[in-house]
Amino acid sequence: MAKQTTYAGDGEYVDSYYAYSANPAPERPPLKEEVHAQVCVVGAGYSGLSAAITLAEKGYQVRLLEGAKVGWGASGRNGGQIVNGLNAGLQSFRKRYGEDTAKFVASVVQEGGEIIRDRVKRYEIACDLKDDNVFAALNSRHMQELEERVAVWESYGLHHQELLSREQMQEYVRSDLYVGGVVDRSGGHMHPLNLALGEAAALESLGGVIHEHTPAVRIDDSGPKPVVITPDGKVTCDTLVLCGNAYLGSVVPTLSWRVMPVSTQIMATKPLGDALAHSLIPSDACVEDVRYVLDYYRLSADKRLLFGGGTVYGGSDPSDIKAKLMSNMLKVFPQLKDVPIDFAWSGNFALSFTRVPQLGRLGDNTYFAQGYSGHGVVGSHLFGRILGEAIDGDRSRFDVFAKMPWVPFPGGRLFRVPYSTVGSWWYALRDKLGI
Repeated sequence: MAKQTTYAGDGEYVDSYYAYSANPAPERPPLKEEVHAQVCVVGAGYSGLSAAITLAEKGYQVRLLEGAKVGWGASGRNGGQIVNGLNAGLQSFRKRYGEDTAKFVASVVQEGGEIIRDRVKRYEIACDLKDDNVFAALNSRHMQELEERVAVWESYGLHHQELLSREQMQEYVRSDLYVGGVVDRSGGHMHPLNLALGEAAALESLGGVIHEHTPAVRIDDSGPKPVVITPDGKVTCDTLVLCGNAYLGSVVPTLSWRVMPVSTQIMATKPLGDALAHSLIPSDACVEDVRYVLDYYRLSADKRLLFGGGTVYGGSDPSDIKAKLMSNMLKVFPQLKDVPIDFAWSGNFALSFTRVPQLGRLGDNTYFAQGYSGHGVVGSHLFGRILGEAIDGDRSRFDVFAKMPWVPFPGGRLFRVPYSTVGSWWYALRDKLGI
C-alpha cells in the first residue's frame, strides 16, 4: 500500500543539506494494526523524542507515531543552533508572571542544551556537536539590549555569557557589519537531523517502537483511554503525548488555533575550504543577530556556510528562497558574491502570541507541548523531559508552565497572519532605523 501522509507529500525529507548529509537510518514501517501502548507519543521531532526517551529511561513502554519520517519537520530543518533560553526573555517572564516564575525559568533555560550534550555523549550520537554561540549587534541599541540581557542573566546566577567589543567580535566572526556582541559559552551548534536520528536510535535501544509514515488522522478521547486513529491502524494508550507542534494541523483543533505556523528559510553554500571558512568565522561558533527578523548562520562540518533568516507568517514557502536570503548574506560576507548555493529549503515552526511555549493537558490522560516560537532546539528537549516527569508522577515543573495563561492572536484565525505581518514590518523598520 502507498505511503499515506496528510501534510507531508510522500513523507520523504525535503531537499536540504541536512537530508543530503544525514547518517544512515533504518526504515521504520507504518502502523498497520490495532495495538495498545502504555504511552503513545505523536510526533517524532525533538519534543516527542525527548519525552519518549525520558519515559523509556524510566521503564515505560513507548510507541511513537510520526506522520512522515523522524525529524521531517522543524527538528530536521532548523539552523542547528543551541541558543539558551526561550523566545520570551527573562525580563518578560518577570514582568508578566512575577519574580518567582522568572527565577524558576532562569533555573531551566540552559537545561535543554545540557540534555542535548548528555544524550549525544550517552548514546554516542554523531551530529557534529560544537560549542559557543554568538549574538551580534548591528547598532548601539542592539548593544544596549545585549548588555541588559547579560546583566539580567547574571542577576539570576547565569554567568556563561561575555560581552564583546567591535574588535573582539572579529575573533568570532569577520564581518564589518557588527558593532559588538555577546558570546554564550554554554551555547553551540550541531547537525539537527542527525541529532534527531540519533535520538530515535537511542529510544529504540531502550525498547521504544517508532512508526514512520503514520499520521494521526483523529484522536478519540471519549472513552477512558485515548485512542489515536491512523490510516491503517489505531493505538489505544494509557497516556497520550501530542508533540506535532507546527505540523499537528487540524487533528486537535483546540490546540491548532493556539499557535500560528511560521516558515523560516536556510541555504547552504558549496564547501568553502578551510581557509575561506576560517576567514569568515574563525571561532567556528554559530551566530545570530538580535533584530526582530534576524539572520543566523554557522559553518557545517564540511565547511559550507549555512545561512538562514526571514519569516513568512502562515507557514507558506517563498517562491525563491535564494533570492530572499542572498542580499542579507552578502551584507555580512560580501566576499561570497560568486559562491554557488547548493541547497535552499524552508520549514515551519509554531509561534505563540506571547512567545512562551505552551505546555498542558487535555483531560486527565492527554499531554501536549507546542509553540516554541523559533527557540525549539533547546525548548523542545526541556519540555520533553518535563512532560516525562509529569507522566511519571512529578508535576512540579510541569505545573509552573501549564498554569501560564496563553493568549490568542488578535483577530483570531482570519486576521492573525496580517496582524503579525504588520507587526513584523514595524519592528523591521525600527531595526533599520536603529530605534
